[in-house]
Amino acid sequence: MANSKMLVPEAKAHMDQFKMESAQEVGVMLKQGYNGDLTAKQAGSIGGQMVKKMIQAYEQGNVR
Repeated sequence: MANSKMLVPEAKAHMDQFKMESAQEVGVMLKQGYNGDLTAKQAGSIGGQMVKKMIQAYEQGNVR
């Protein structure tokens, strides 16, 4: 079983906002709270967009 506990609890709000922005960019509508009705394809596209943006930020030196 995966541990989904955040190492930095203060980052939760920022990660939630990042997820919402990424979902909007790939055309998936998220609602606040539970989104268990998403397909695996939709969830994967959101996660993939988040990873893509994190890699771009790292390559541009925009990582703290």
